[in-house]
Amino acid sequence: MPEAASPPPLLPPPASASSPAASVLRTRRRRRAWRRPRGLLCWGALVAFFFLMNWWMFSRLQDPATRPRFRLRRHPPRATNSSLSTLEEVNATEKGKRPHPVMLTHLLALAAHALAEADNRPEPKDLWKEPINATLWKPCSDQRDWKASEETNGYIIISANGGINQQRVAICNAVTISRLLNATLVIPKFLYSNVWLDKSQFRDIYQEDYFIKYLKPDIRIVKELPLELQSLDLEAIGSLVNDTDVMKEAKPSIYVKKILPILLKNRVVHFVGFGNRLSFDPIPFQLQRLRCRCNFHALRFVHKIQETGALLVERLHGHMPHLSPLQDNLLGHFAGKSIPSGNRNESSKYLAVHLRFEIDMVAYSMCYFGGGKDEEEELEMYRQIHFPALTEIKRTTKLPSAAFLRSEGKCPLAPEEAVLMLAAIGFKHRTSIYIAGAEIYGGRHRMAAISRLYPAIVTKETLLSPSELEPFRNFSSQLAALDFIACASADAFAMTDPGSQFSSLVQGYRMYYGGGDLPTLRPNKRRLASILVKNVTIEWKEFETRVNKLPEAQSLFWLFG
Repeated sequence: MPEAASPPPLLPPPASASSPAASVLRTRRRRRAWRRPRGLLCWGALVAFFFLMNWWMFSRLQDPATRPRFRLRRHPPRATNSSLSTLEEVNATEKGKRPHPVMLTHLLALAAHALAEADNRPEPKDLWKEPINATLWKPCSDQRDWKASEETNGYIIISANGGINQQRVAICNAVTISRLLNATLVIPKFLYSNVWLDKSQFRDIYQEDYFIKYLKPDIRIVKELPLELQSLDLEAIGSLVNDTDVMKEAKPSIYVKKILPILLKNRVVHFVGFGNRLSFDPIPFQLQRLRCRCNFHALRFVHKIQETGALLVERLHGHMPHLSPLQDNLLGHFAGKSIPSGNRNESSKYLAVHLRFEIDMVAYSMCYFGGGKDEEEELEMYRQIHFPALTEIKRTTKLPSAAFLRSEGKCPLAPEEAVLMLAAIGFKHRTSIYIAGAEIYGGRHRMAAISRLYPAIVTKETLLSPSELEPFRNFSSQLAALDFIACASADAFAMTDPGSQFSSLVQGYRMYYGGGDLPTLRPNKRRLASILVKNVTIEWKEFETRVNKLPEAQSLFWLFG
């Protein structure tokens, strides 16, 4: 007999559609159904916000000329009062000139975040200080223990090539050789350069009478050759000496052996070019001291340059700094002459940066800066016009690759590389920065990286009015003299190419006159290249640490030593 079926389990009666229980049940179901998509929506909004901020940061680093526009323009862009965004550059962009790409965008974006986060933190304590060993230097080149000879073996003329810095080195070498050969120096002449395009002569840049008077105890100096020698054909008699006749950085013995006999025979020798034609070692101490005496004491800028240089320094500091040996040498009686003493405590520090990134340097370096085939063709065309010898060497000789040159630290730092260094060392977003140099290769496209991270950038063109700049227009050497004054007077100076004679001369002035209070940053480009090779993957903390990694007993600026 089959078993009886068990009764079904008792269940609560179904709730009616209008009952309170049914209403609560429906509400709970709706809440559970909404909770999941609402969470997904929040996560989606957060991710979208992250990508939006990331896009915004990268777009800020992009040059304005290449940044996408979201509104129509009815008028061309206005020129601003800035050398980084001049009317000529805007016009060039409008005519379709290729924008120069910015390198290292990943690191630049990280630097922007890091600078924003560090805005309220204190600067590194040694940021504006010179390493301890620099305070041990004691100026001594003004001391003499000899007299100028009353007799002379003849006259030395030099026609110096290059820009103001090469010419300055040539002048001091000529003074030293004149003493070595017991010769009378004729005030140097400057050759016209198709790169610098400046017709300035010695008297347009330096005070002739002061130069002659200051060096009178050392050598005899005259403004012109004696009449009886002016009509001589110097090339015909063998008195014309060019750079192929005397090797670069020749020892003093070479001049005694090769040049002195010509001088004794013809009474005059004319050096043409004369670029870096005297060694630094070995050289007798007294001759080296004389060369330094010429550079640090005898060469003073003319009053026109001193007066405008004083304006630059005053506007950079917010007042004219107290009179010091450096200011006295650079500015003469224009030093300490301006703002009433009541405002002199309102000093502002500034960093001067020499960006040696003009097209001549970029072309001559044979390096690559991310511009593709257009960049290579542009620089090759420039080399053919201005450096034909280099073009010929490139055609006939296998030269190192651009990648090898960069890995060996042989390439000038681009603006974006320089600004990454400043950020890693600890210079704040609001640091006042004076940019020295001529027109940067790439113009405002290249300068965008610096101006985004450090907006308080000035140049001589932004600090001086058009009327104040007018006397110097078309005179690149005189404009470089203004940069020299601003850089030498800065609270800190950063060079981007240790091989630059301008930067080396500025550093020498700061060491000689600074008393250990004027730090100079020298990039070790080879070490830097080994760090930047990982620019796509490296994080900012690692980059910052590697730049500043150093035992505590040494200078903070190991990378720049």
